[in-house]
Amino acid sequence: MSRRRKRRNHFLGKFILLIGAVYGLILAAAVIYSTGDLKELGKRIEETGNPAGNQVDLSSLYSESAVLLDLDTGKIAAQKKGRERIYPASLTKMMTVLVVLENTEDLEQQVRLSEDIFPELYEEGASMAGFVPGEHASVRDLLYGAMLPSGGECCKALAEEVAGSEEKFAELMNDKAQELKMRDTHFTNSTGLPDKKHYTTTRDLARLLEYAWENGDFRAIFTTRSYTVPPTDGHPEGFSFYSLMFQEMDQSGVASDYILGGKTGYTSEAGLCLASVGTVGDKTYALITAKADGSHDTQPYHILDAVSVFQKLNGE
Repeated sequence: MSRRRKRRNHFLGKFILLIGAVYGLILAAAVIYSTGDLKELGKRIEETGNPAGNQVDLSSLYSESAVLLDLDTGKIAAQKKGRERIYPASLTKMMTVLVVLENTEDLEQQVRLSEDIFPELYEEGASMAGFVPGEHASVRDLLYGAMLPSGGECCKALAEEVAGSEEKFAELMNDKAQELKMRDTHFTNSTGLPDKKHYTTTRDLARLLEYAWENGDFRAIFTTRSYTVPPTDGHPEGFSFYSLMFQEMDQSGVASDYILGGKTGYTSEAGLCLASVGTVGDKTYALITAKADGSHDTQPYHILDAVSVFQKLNGE
């Protein structure tokens, strides 16, 4: 064989080896990519739960978005547009209460409700607990006032007490959301008043409630039906307020043996919203619903959704 032919065969062999190596790399990359896809798919299935295994169908709810979370396992049992961005309205106050609890050592600490926080709340028609400008109340009183009657003045007073301003308090809220991997959530205020940059998803709120439920003080506030504020300089005889959720249930004749507590929310942009916790046998579930049609003047469709879900879960 001539030297030229040997050289040609040598190059040809190297070329074939190179083609083989490139093909091997492409094949390996395809396998890795496919494996990644499978892992991502598995992750999505784990996050959402097996649709065939769902114990309740959320598609018929009045609420446009909903997530049912098993608080014992942390798994989502069912969902309906759980990743769709929503305005949280007063469900925001769950994060407000949690951040205050985690940044306050003494819940009996006295807080003055500055006169400056009231005008905006009055102008927006925000929910109020009943405290008056200049009144002093304990952090505990204001926490119950924020959660039960959804008092905007309580949220703003607590925000200023903890962080110096509501803007800085919103930063703490966003830090907590990031810590909890609430990936599609951003807060601009402590009350849930409308703002285009104030948004979340029912999945993110379910994650928030799952975490907050482990806090004993939060759990006690969330499940309380009524609370009495002791005498203050603004209310010498004290006064009481009530959980809006339980109050609406009583007024509309809606009853449930399974719902332990909840937080309502409403603005015209957010629709009727509800975060609730209920029992199913020896298990506990969190249900977040949002964007139900209606208002304070209609049937409580958000509460009807929760009652329906927990009844179905309990075989009724």
